[in-house]
Amino acid sequence: MAIADDEPMLRDSFRMLVDSDPECTVVGEAADGAAAVRLARRERPDVILMDVRMPHTDGIEATRLITGDQATAGARILILTMFDLDPYVYSALRAGASGFLLKDIAPADLLTAVRVVAGGHALFAPSVTRRMIARFSAAEATSGTDRLAVLTNRERGILTLVANGLSNTQICDREHISMATVKTHLNRILAKLDLRDRAQLVIAAYENGLVSAGARSEVSRHRRGPL
Repeated sequence: MAIADDEPMLRDSFRMLVDSDPECTVVGEAADGAAAVRLARRERPDVILMDVRMPHTDGIEATRLITGDQATAGARILILTMFDLDPYVYSALRAGASGFLLKDIAPADLLTAVRVVAGGHALFAPSVTRRMIARFSAAEATSGTDRLAVLTNRERGILTLVANGLSNTQICDREHISMATVKTHLNRILAKLDLRDRAQLVIAAYENGLVSAGARSEVSRHRRGPL
């Protein structure tokens, strides 16, 4: 994995933490977004811890460049921010980030988050997920054509469950279907909507009114975990 942050002390702290885990290795560090893009192209890390506010090229643009390049699109980007209502984080998720966490996260939880994101899941800080996405998706949602019209009723139902924070296992239990069936539905939804991962599925659901801002979410009732 790689670390992109403009504060040397934070980079050192993250590196020491990650290197303490025998399953993780830091392949490089970057002090700004442009350097993060170069690092991603050179080292092809599985996961990148990405700060949002960095000089020159910020974390949003770096995320967009990395996920938009076929050579580096496989990197899973985990946004770290000091601010729980930062609109830049929403933009980074739309750019292809796989999730976000606050920088005050406990060390053990950060290591867990890295593993979760590396495994292909989306992961959000539960204290800020719903109000941040609801706030900024409401401001930026497009009117007119229903983007979700291409989905079947069954697929819309599965997407609603994903947007409300249910894991694949929880969807299996709730809908009485197999894990293979859940994954098939999700892959079809991703393909139809031309989206990258579960993080963007959640945003699409909010943007198109599939999940209301006032609805109670499973995310709010569970400890931080993968979506």
